Amino acid sequence: MNVFGVDIGGSGIKGAPVDLGRGDLAQERHKVLTPQPATPDDVAGRVVEVVEHFGWSGPVGVTFPGVVTGSTIRTAANVDKRWIGVDAGKLLADRLGGLPVTVLNDADAAGIAEMTFGAGRGRKGTVILLTLGTGIGSAVFVDGTLVPNTELGHLELKGHDAEKRASSKAREDEDLSWEHWATRRLQKYLAHVEMLFSPELFIIGGGVSRKADKFLPLIEDIRAEIVPAELQNNAGIVGAAMAAKG
Repeated sequence: MNVFGVDIGGSGIKGAPVDLGRGDLAQERHKVLTPQPATPDDVAGRVVEVVEHFGWSGPVGVTFPGVVTGSTIRTAANVDKRWIGVDAGKLLADRLGGLPVTVLNDADAAGIAEMTFGAGRGRKGTVILLTLGTGIGSAVFVDGTLVPNTELGHLELKGHDAEKRASSKAREDEDLSWEHWATRRLQKYLAHVEMLFSPELFIIGGGVSRKADKFLPLIEDIRAEIVPAELQNNAGIVGAAMAAKG
């Protein structure tokens, strides 16, 4: 069975039909740039562009980089603040001509996919997926059950939101070497999260997971196992489709 998934990020919006039997994209994904500013109407227009690229006419799952309750947006750290209070499900369904739309937090979607088809498959205890991109998203699972909307990227680290220091964007913006970023930024963030939650497993997702060999071997003094996401940067699309199927 195929269902469509869309992953809204701070820099890009990507989507594709997903084969839910395999937990993988049924077609090559289509990506467009996130408009700046990322207002509700402008982002909705780009989502429509992605969906219509495939001529899709069924249910659509959509991720959002912030807290989502029901289908209403509660926080918007890396997109326009005008999203706060918007019923994103209704907005997108209206723009998509009445197609059924399910909306959920982006990292939660990626975590659901990884726990079902990827690096978290069959794992018990506390598992934390962290998506390192424009910001830091998080998904926390206890014995396979999701604790939604954790947003651990906004923990304080050195007096700042952790994502301002340890995200992939922070590494790029400050032109940090992989070693500096891994040992002085990411490792300290992981140690802080480990102190609070004592997970058995960290799964590192987001686009940077494709380059895990450049930084994960540099991480030391973390008790938990640390692995890259197996679905890499497609996990959000897959998880969004899973949510749309229900």
